[in-house]
Amino acid sequence: MKTNRWTIVLLRGGSESVVQWTHRPSVLRAAPWALCLCLLVVAGGVAGGLLAAGGENPMRTIRLARENRLLEAEIAATQSRLAAVGEQVSGLVEQNRRVRVLAGLAGIDQEVLDVGVGGPGLASPEDGELWPLDPEASETAYAIHYDLELIKRRAGLLGASFDEVAASFESQTARMEATPSILPVRGLLSSRFSRSRRHPVHDREQPHHGIDVHAPKGTPIVAAGNGVVRSASWRTGYGYTVEIDHGFGLSTLYAHASKLLVKPGTRVRRGDVVAQVGSTGISTAPHLHYEVRMNGARVNPMNYVLGDAIP
Repeated sequence: MKTNRWTIVLLRGGSESVVQWTHRPSVLRAAPWALCLCLLVVAGGVAGGLLAAGGENPMRTIRLARENRLLEAEIAATQSRLAAVGEQVSGLVEQNRRVRVLAGLAGIDQEVLDVGVGGPGLASPEDGELWPLDPEASETAYAIHYDLELIKRRAGLLGASFDEVAASFESQTARMEATPSILPVRGLLSSRFSRSRRHPVHDREQPHHGIDVHAPKGTPIVAAGNGVVRSASWRTGYGYTVEIDHGFGLSTLYAHASKLLVKPGTRVRRGDVVAQVGSTGISTAPHLHYEVRMNGARVNPMNYVLGDAIP
């Protein structure tokens, strides 16, 4: 049987030759499918090229966008927390100012609190590695870093200041506890501090650099304030005598005792018994001769006694 064939003839103008193709019908029926296949291959190549050029796929792009949103939310939350901490530190600054006044200390100068911070990475946002990639993010990171450093600086200043306040209060407490603010013995004040009085034994005018408190022999004599026993021994004219160093330039002396109950170096507190009333040394009757010295100079003991404070 004779096979049917299709002939395709292409005619050119002028005297050009004729071009023709003769094919079986099956070949022509397959041509459209071949053309579609070629178009799919070309489209796939174009899409692959575009993906290769972009370096990402759609899922990665979506994931990065979500991560960016989460980071932005976290940054906003961090800035909010920093602002809250900053307000708390400002409150502590005011509290610190008040307690420094109570402690007798000058407040922290505002210029010291407001002074800027510096150092590597803090010069400006443009100095960070993030600036070429995202200037806005670089400025945000810089602002957070700066605020954090400022809060840390103020917290450090306040910590040192509160330590100074505590030390001042401790010093004041120690000074108050060391001040000889009570009479060392319960009894009758028989002779006061005087620049000139007639001595009961020598019968002549001379200074009396302390006070005399009359009390029966054996009556307890107590320390008038906290301190350390400097000496406990016999002294010419004073008889058995205890001397206590209270610090802060203050010392006290307890004379004419019948018995000493402490030794040099003993640490005593206000109200501790250190001796017993007697009449040793130059004395006419049992009593306590009591002196207070400030930086070595004898002063009126009654200037330190709080009212009628006695043990």
